[in-house]
Amino acid sequence: MNVSSGVVLIVDDERHLRQSLRETFEETGYRVWEAEDGQAALDLLKQGKAAPDVIFLDLKMPRLDGLAMLRILHSSADWRRTPVVVITSYGTSDSTIEAMKLGAFDYITKPFNEEEVVRTARRATEVARLAREVEALRAEVGERKIGAEGELIGQSPAMREVFKLIGRVAPMDANVLITGESGTGKELVARAIHRHSQRSGGPFVAINCPAVPESLLESELFGYERGAFTGAVHDYVGRFEAAAGGTVFLDEIGDLPASTQAKLLRTLQEHVVERLGGRRIPVDFRLIAATNRDLERLLADGQFREDLYYRLNVVRIHLPPLRERRADILPLAEAFLWKHSKAQSDAPHGFTEAATRLLLAHDYPGNVR
Repeated sequence: MNVSSGVVLIVDDERHLRQSLRETFEETGYRVWEAEDGQAALDLLKQGKAAPDVIFLDLKMPRLDGLAMLRILHSSADWRRTPVVVITSYGTSDSTIEAMKLGAFDYITKPFNEEEVVRTARRATEVARLAREVEALRAEVGERKIGAEGELIGQSPAMREVFKLIGRVAPMDANVLITGESGTGKELVARAIHRHSQRSGGPFVAINCPAVPESLLESELFGYERGAFTGAVHDYVGRFEAAAGGTVFLDEIGDLPASTQAKLLRTLQEHVVERLGGRRIPVDFRLIAATNRDLERLLADGQFREDLYYRLNVVRIHLPPLRERRADILPLAEAFLWKHSKAQSDAPHGFTEAATRLLLAHDYPGNVR
């Protein structure tokens, strides 16, 4: 006898399809509720003491169709977080797209692949379980905060892969190269790696390479000795020395001048910095670099050293633009809404349907920033 994997509500006016899905789910341990249309499903939900873990919802039904039911679910505090998987004959139809905009978790197309249906249900029930845990934690700590300051936010497959990579690479001491367009959150990824690493007790020292004038960049990174140049009236500790026991984050490393590239390479090879003025000092740091430029093209054009590239590119994490991970738009919007309105007594609690459509339709050329 299978242990229950959760409760599935199937809403479809085709009885044979409901029966087929019921058999598939019950064979894998799910308990199944059925409804022949949206109104019957709502009546069933109102009678129940708890929401199902996932709803499989046909779009074309008599009385109350799938889109209308989705709107009702989305507006209900009791059912808003229940994952809804849309049943459709055409995966690219306007109604399916509209359903995804309204917050549907996923869609499956007729005829069904049984393995795909079960896999989708498992993913959806896992999301439901995590959502309940988050709600319980919020109730326990007595706040509605969505994401701590500086915390990465995302639920798209692409961001889940990023989280996995962070978890794998953080305990290592390998150099990491983070790529992605401006505003995708590269520094947040670097800070997350540092925070979960064995160096978390040490400093996180960040420098934006193009923001420092080229004439000052070497002294800023490597430090200098008193008297090394006119105006050097005392020793200056560079960023690599300041990061002792911690992490150095070099942002926009693709803009690093050629002369500084050579000196950085020696520092990475020897873990020794040579201050301007001559003194060599051992340094203990981990390097994380980031760029929004195509380093491979810079290599081909002779603008970036190949040996330095391979030193930096030990582990690579790519952050896709926000327009390619639209599942993250609403969680990010909710987090920013909370962050900027928490001090107001009449703060808004969410987004209207019209605002949601606008948020999801935008291309975000500035990405998360």
